[in-house]
Amino acid sequence: MNVRPRVNRATPARRDLIFGTTLSQSLVQPYFVTPGKGVTEPVPNMPGIYRQSVDSLLASIQEDFEHGIRNIMLFPVVPSKEKDMHATVCMDENMHLYQAVRELKKTFGETIVVMTDLCLCTSTEHGHCGLVEGSEIVNDSSAKRIAEIALLHAKAGTDYIACSDMMDGRVKLIRQALEKSNQHTTGIMSYAVKYASSFYGPFRGAADSSPASGDRRTYQMDVRSGYKEALLEASLDEDEGADIIMVKPGLPYLDVLSKVSAHVNRPTAVYNVSGEYSMVMNSPGDGESKGMMVTEILTSFQRAGADVIVTYHARDALKSGWVV
Repeated sequence: MNVRPRVNRATPARRDLIFGTTLSQSLVQPYFVTPGKGVTEPVPNMPGIYRQSVDSLLASIQEDFEHGIRNIMLFPVVPSKEKDMHATVCMDENMHLYQAVRELKKTFGETIVVMTDLCLCTSTEHGHCGLVEGSEIVNDSSAKRIAEIALLHAKAGTDYIACSDMMDGRVKLIRQALEKSNQHTTGIMSYAVKYASSFYGPFRGAADSSPASGDRRTYQMDVRSGYKEALLEASLDEDEGADIIMVKPGLPYLDVLSKVSAHVNRPTAVYNVSGEYSMVMNSPGDGESKGMMVTEILTSFQRAGADVIVTYHARDALKSGWVV
């Protein structure tokens, strides 16, 4: 499989993210982008987080940029009427997610890192991360579809395709598709070690991505699994061409993060997920006490080996000076 170490060196912002020496340089702020104009809709149970149309999103990111945010991750919110069994909306190059990427790269160029979530759960009517045949979430056709959609992410200009579906072999197919289309500088952030966690609840409400039936335990990792399973998943995705290896969630799996970071040669990321964020932001106490909690949490990720930290706390952490 083609491995391109230059992917992580391709722009000044990528180099600062991957090789920066400060905690603040490692932070990635997630955003939810929705169709329409002038939309800024609060996400329940996630204070300070919104679903936004492209115009509102650009204004927010401009403000966040002034406070030091240089790395962002976009999650598409798809209206129910646009969902179907095959995530057809994601094959439209004018989809609001791709519009947002194009506008961001036009505005900020190489001064920011744009990551885009790639998963079928937000755009399928069944809400699963892969295609469904009968009652089965099928792997190979799902991975093929994901690779097809990945090309539209790349052509829109994303820096990293963040594939979060946990289908076996999808990193290999994405890398092959990128190579075939000469998208040699587009990176892949693989959610390689993603658990079937109870900490995803607020996100599923924000992205309208809850499964209509069943659960995701046949493809996301069992929370009882040991280090061997985690290291296997990480090694497979590294071998298939992933540029960044993700562990998700963060706090319950700091030990796994440490093991994975020591095991792989690629940069390691961690996702401080929505339930972890809500647990802090909805807890008693003032801004100062919450700031101390956030500083402890982010520092623990760094200490455990994370090069990249995806967290809803990034904006407040930088704006309030909780990290440097």
